Amino acid sequence: MRVVHFHRKPDISVFSIEGLFKTVRNYLPKDINCKVEISRYESRGIFKRIYNIAEAAFKQGDINHITGDVNYLCYFMRRKHTILTVHDCNFTFNATGFKKCLLWFFWFVIPFKRVACVTVISESTKQELLKYVRYSEGKIHVVPNCISPVFKYTPQAFNVTRPLILQIGTKVNKNILRLADALRDIPCKLEIIGNLTEKQKQSLVVNSIDYTNCTGITEDEMVKKYQSCDMLTFVSLYEGFGMPILEANAIGRPVITSNILSMPEVAGDAACLVDPYNIEDIRTGILRIIGDRQYREQLVINGLKNVGRYAPEIIAKQYAGLYREVYDAR
Repeated sequence: MRVVHFHRKPDISVFSIEGLFKTVRNYLPKDINCKVEISRYESRGIFKRIYNIAEAAFKQGDINHITGDVNYLCYFMRRKHTILTVHDCNFTFNATGFKKCLLWFFWFVIPFKRVACVTVISESTKQELLKYVRYSEGKIHVVPNCISPVFKYTPQAFNVTRPLILQIGTKVNKNILRLADALRDIPCKLEIIGNLTEKQKQSLVVNSIDYTNCTGITEDEMVKKYQSCDMLTFVSLYEGFGMPILEANAIGRPVITSNILSMPEVAGDAACLVDPYNIEDIRTGILRIIGDRQYREQLVINGLKNVGRYAPEIIAKQYAGLYREVYDAR
């Protein structure tokens, strides 16, 4: 069986989807011959998207798997041969008015009519998707993200007096402003991965947060960031999944994350769950991790168990089963 993974054009600052499916391919059965096709242009503007659509139509396999963030590639593909992965419904969070309607129609309504089935990365995303798109629930398959084997347990003594806190992501949904307010007067150093806005920088300064900031790092560099930190903050307002939760779990670092959407589903009992809209709740959670050794160590133990649910061989087996199912039903 020849399976083609269709990827968006690479961007050094956004590589989670590509990294996920690279790991999946390494664990697929040998009878599945998987090839990668990458869009020539970034997903911007009408003409670049039209070119990407036409290019993809000429590179189809026995099974076409659009791996995410380029839903429109399926427009001219063979419907019964094509699978679409949806990672989130962030148009509901980031867009309003006419733009939101356009995204809904061209990003979900049309593509869903042009594929055999859809996969989503969490039950939360599935339920959210069903609110906005009329589609058979039986054709939406929950296949979670897998954890890359590069994220390995690396024990480290927790710095109680001045912990190094890692924050992954800076977009609006990452909730940097409330995090800065919550950290006020807590002795710590905050390391932020992602491009900060002026408003975010001002908030960090106003709250007297000692922070460092870096962007465009590789996966190996990201692993080192996890290894050097004492804990992860991920109190996001919106996530389709929440990979940093698992990555920190795998390294052996305590996690504080949100009690909404996909994050409790992904974290289970392996994170301190807080209301991301409540600054005092975030603060209380951070202080509990810092001050309660037994609780902190239990989170680490639970995290190491939690990642077992997302082992790459388990997730690859689920994709392989779906590929065979779609192949046989063509």
